[in-house]
Amino acid sequence: MSRARRLVRAVLAGAATAAVVLGMAVLIRGQWDPLVRLDERVVTAATQFAASSPALIRVLLDWQWVFAAARFIVPVTVVCLLFWWRTGRATRTWWALVTIAAAWGVSNLAKDVARRARPVLDHPLTNAQGYSFPSGHATTTAAMTTALVLLVWPVLRRRWMRVGAITAAVTLTLLTALDRVLLGAHYPSDVIGGMVLGAGFVLASFLGYRGWSPAPEPAPEPETVPTTEAGRR
Repeated sequence: MSRARRLVRAVLAGAATAAVVLGMAVLIRGQWDPLVRLDERVVTAATQFAASSPALIRVLLDWQWVFAAARFIVPVTVVCLLFWWRTGRATRTWWALVTIAAAWGVSNLAKDVARRARPVLDHPLTNAQGYSFPSGHATTTAAMTTALVLLVWPVLRRRWMRVGAITAAVTLTLLTALDRVLLGAHYPSDVIGGMVLGAGFVLASFLGYRGWSPAPEPAPEPETVPTTEAGRR
């Protein structure tokens, strides 16, 4: 595929991500009644469910603390640097780190544009500050996990490794999104917008990175199947 086509794909991916997030922001700023009512019903039911279990609240608060961007970025950076050290892929490593930092910044900028207030609850389970849309936790977790999967993809030589990496990334992102709603820190549309923004931003960035550096990635080695004596005959 030519460089121009790769870059066009990157632009289209970025435009699609922006269209979804901006469309949600417009509905939120316009107080679209079906979305507002659904968000409020879900966050009320979720927090009532969480409040019934003190043990669950402790787990949710711990998850909130660990997956705050300022803390989660530390182990992510360590993984990126270890990848660089083991593989020597400096450009790919810097792409991942810069993209993650950029996604974090774009998330904060989107919050200032949307200026959505946090859910107002009679008995809040956490004290979240700032605006609500998109969820910063959901955005950065989606961005970091997506970037890590794309970073290490060339060295995952087996299918089970790649499936495991994707499964782990999706699981961590969904659990973080669920955590934000159960604690009442965000509405469901906040975390959906955050996941779309984080994953979409990284995918668009990666397509752009591949467009400027179109060297082919090494193909994964096929899984070997032991051959019996009878099979050799």
